[in-house]
Amino acid sequence: MVRAIRGAIQVDSNDREAILAGTTELVTEVMERNRLTKDDVISVIFTCTPDLNAEFPALAARKLGFHDVPLLCACEIDVPGALPRVVRMMAHVETDKPRSEIQHVYLRGAVALRLDIAQ
Repeated sequence: MVRAIRGAIQVDSNDREAILAGTTELVTEVMERNRLTKDDVISVIFTCTPDLNAEFPALAARKLGFHDVPLLCACEIDVPGALPRVVRMMAHVETDKPRSEIQHVYLRGAVALRLDIAQ
């Protein structure tokens, strides 16, 4: 079965290391909370708010070993008043878990984006 898992993290600054560290934390949490291996991952889409352009978040996933997983980076729309410095991800995975057991992950300030599903 294919499922989509959402996640987001707010990083401290538009700095290469901050983006990579935040994305690493986010991807690691999504994988751990959902008990996934890299072989379970079909693809991952990363987005950043327009104020984050110092590095591609997909590089963090590559450094975690996602070498043969299709990864894509894009820019979120620039909505006035939106939470700044946010990296988002949507991972498509193969899992036997029902949709109700999927754990979406919102970290740091990004918890405010989805108080209804953030753990």
